[in-house]
Amino acid sequence: MEDLAVPPRHALTDEQWDRIRNLLPGKPGDPGRSGEDNRLFVDAVLYVAKTGVPWRDLPERFGNWNSVWRRFDRWCENGVWEAVVRELGELDLEELQLDSTSIKVHLAAVGGRREAEEKKKTRTAVAALAALAEV
Repeated sequence: MEDLAVPPRHALTDEQWDRIRNLLPGKPGDPGRSGEDNRLFVDAVLYVAKTGVPWRDLPERFGNWNSVWRRFDRWCENGVWEAVVRELGELDLEELQLDSTSIKVHLAAVGGRREAEEKKKTRTAVAALAALAEV
């Protein structure tokens, strides 16, 4: 029989969850939908970060993989992960693997001139996961 007091290997402990829960979007009073599944979502991101599985292979218990990824990306843009890393500062991500997709490269990526309005101004998902790995 499973010990329910012990969290799964890739999940947050109750103590870790208590430390970050108020840093996350979706608290009562925040605009938008409720964040009642924030803990499951954070566990899903940790599962991807620690196992290296592609987002599409995220186990169904975490919900639709694309919804999880889009939410992860929004939190990256809003700096949520940096706050989580600052608070926990203890995530064991000895090795970090990211899923990627091959796409046609923009001219600016191969040394072409980039227009000022083309510069990305938000933090990327890769940068946020890299910040998690540095802890």
